Amino acid sequence: MELAYYSDYAVRLVNTEEPARGKDTLTSVEAVRELFVDNQSAARRTTDADVTRFRSVRARLRAVFEAADTGDETLAVDLLNSLLLEFPVSPQISGHDVRDDDGRPLWHMHLADHPSNATAGYAAIAAMGLAFHLTEYGVDRLGLCEAAPCRNAYLDTSTNRSRRYCSDRCATRANVAAYRARKRLEAARPDLPESTGLAADSAQPSSAQGERSPGLRGR
Repeated sequence: MELAYYSDYAVRLVNTEEPARGKDTLTSVEAVRELFVDNQSAARRTTDADVTRFRSVRARLRAVFEAADTGDETLAVDLLNSLLLEFPVSPQISGHDVRDDDGRPLWHMHLADHPSNATAGYAAIAAMGLAFHLTEYGVDRLGLCEAAPCRNAYLDTSTNRSRRYCSDRCATRANVAAYRARKRLEAARPDLPESTGLAADSAQPSSAQGERSPGLRGR
């Protein structure tokens, strides 16, 4: 398992809240436990106190995505480094029960945490996974959905760094909204040529992730 896989921990936690919509699903021990997905032994350590602690870590992780989304690489790295210092992990080689054709273990790196509570364990893995993703692919691969008012976090894995939205649903919604806005403008200005740049956008979403110029946030 690649260490960058653990960056999904950060995305899952950040997206439990939609500030612009006033939504927050991180309101119970059960909600916290669901974030651990297949790590049930860690999930069982969760207590009522972890709900508040998880929310605090969530705010700090969102701040990393916000800094990256605005192009402030130094701030994004500084915020992430503070999490890494507070919530350390121990990388270990693991084979589990997976074997190759010759019966040998398929060795891979694993992040072993030694937490004092469930929050510390989750935060350690999320921060380390995000750090590996950032250093492997670049700060501009951390984004926030441009389909207002969503603003969910995502990790851009597109080949040309073109992702703008967190999901197919948001990409479609944003493209339809842009199409309708253009049609309203055309109706208000009948003299506007169809060939202008304002009429160039398509009503159909170009992809599940949207497009933007390489290296730019499209803001």
